[in-house]
Amino acid sequence: MKLGIIRCMQTEDYCPGAGCFKAIREHGGSFENIDEGIEIVGFTNCGGCPGKKAVLRAKMLAARGADTIAFASCIRKGTPIGYPCPFGAKMKALVETHVPGIRLLDFTHYAPGDKPDGK
Repeated sequence: MKLGIIRCMQTEDYCPGAGCFKAIREHGGSFENIDEGIEIVGFTNCGGCPGKKAVLRAKMLAARGADTIAFASCIRKGTPIGYPCPFGAKMKALVETHVPGIRLLDFTHYAPGDKPDGK
């Protein structure tokens, strides 16, 4: 898998992406069922609210070889500040429409208490 990650610009001051990178390295979170190697081709932000640059950023990641784009947990789950992006679903829909053939992941890692087994 060649992975590009789009993160929330508003959470950059709170999070350096360590949870995303750990989930990738350990095949956790959204990567639990990924049996192939994962190569990160890019890590960028959405461009700020309301996420209008997400399509441009997704196209840029695809142009650099990404076959999969993950919306970081800060967008879809609100980690680390507990505030999911109100534009997350729209960003995903726009990327699906304007970057055909790209695989999309809804999040990168679990937040505490968020894992399906309750841990």
